[in-house]
Amino acid sequence: MAPPIADQRVCITGAAHGLGAAIARAFAAKGARLVLMDFDRSALEASAETLNAEAQLICADLSDPYACQEAIRTMMSDPAPVDTLIHNAAILRPEPFEAVTFHTYQATVNVGLQAGFQLAQSVWPAMKARGGALVFVSSQSGIKGFADETAYCAAKHGLEGLSKCLALEGAAHGILSCTITPGKAMRTPMSEQNYPPELKATWVEPDALAPAFIEIAETRNPAFNGQRLNAWDLSSAKEPTE
Repeated sequence: MAPPIADQRVCITGAAHGLGAAIARAFAAKGARLVLMDFDRSALEASAETLNAEAQLICADLSDPYACQEAIRTMMSDPAPVDTLIHNAAILRPEPFEAVTFHTYQATVNVGLQAGFQLAQSVWPAMKARGGALVFVSSQSGIKGFADETAYCAAKHGLEGLSKCLALEGAAHGILSCTITPGKAMRTPMSEQNYPPELKATWVEPDALAPAFIEIAETRNPAFNGQRLNAWDLSSAKEPTE
């Protein structure tokens, strides 16, 4: 059984902007102890200033495996274990396949997939002892191919496979692993650059999707394990009814 959110230590990557910042706000409102990671130090600090919560801020370039490992060492300098890991960080730079440099490809896959692997492996031993939740933010690009998204789709497809494997290995230890897709166009710095007008006309603020992440961490519902969840549907189900 999961401890109350107020008793949890929660790590969120990509926490300076958009969905990551919204998730941080939701957990802060519930009293969680936060570990917030992002490449953008000034935005991360500004976002954290709005939270009424204890937060460890870690500025790290997760595209660099060595920088990611150093971020993990900083996180682990606090002996309190991580109860919930939410890997939200990603890079999306749409461009034709022949224009994709190896640097762009590697950075995209490293942030989206390799950092998820490194972070999950770092919290795995403690979670095996007391349970935990691993939540990997995916998208339609995790199950479909899209033109001009070679690197991004590769990273998200890999993330889906990683989560399924961890769900199988972790179930006996009370570790839940799942992917979650927004399920609804949302307004973020990334989507402002990449969404067509028709999606922008119907997008929602990322705070509308944050309740889904609380639900996963709060319940560790076994039915979620190994699944690909929809944040919009799950969050809408948590909305109070009159």
